[in-house]
Amino acid sequence: MVSMAIIIGSPAPAVPGADAVGADLAGAHAYVFYKATCSVTEMAAPPLASLADAYPGAVVGVGQDPQADLDRFARDHGWRFPQVPDLAPYVVSDAYGIASAPTVVVVDAAGAVADVVESWDRDGLNRVAATIATLRGAEPVVVSTPDDGLPDFKPG
Repeated sequence: MVSMAIIIGSPAPAVPGADAVGADLAGAHAYVFYKATCSVTEMAAPPLASLADAYPGAVVGVGQDPQADLDRFARDHGWRFPQVPDLAPYVVSDAYGIASAPTVVVVDAAGAVADVVESWDRDGLNRVAATIATLRGAEPVVVSTPDDGLPDFKPG
């Protein structure tokens, strides 16, 4: 499968297994694409945990590792949101055009891509948090601030 760029407004490809892990996929939701061995994902793990905690049921991790590695990463980093694997040849990641880790893709209730942030990008992650809030009719939550010790941006 050929990787394609993520385009806002395009139909969001299905994520096999996501509907079986307890996420609320009927409403606006987000997929966090990551690799358990990615240092940028590890750095971004606390704000990503905050994102999921702010919008319960709205976040699913899609990791490019076996389930046991995803579960261990989630446990080690306080992620309480469900994880599903996307193993080689990374069909789901390719369908979304994932080029860096982490990448957060927000999907609206109609199944279209509503927002995307790639790598570690504080402003982008706060923006997608606000997008989820708007789409779910919730109060927006800031998940990273300049005083949290993280850089503004780091490529993944």
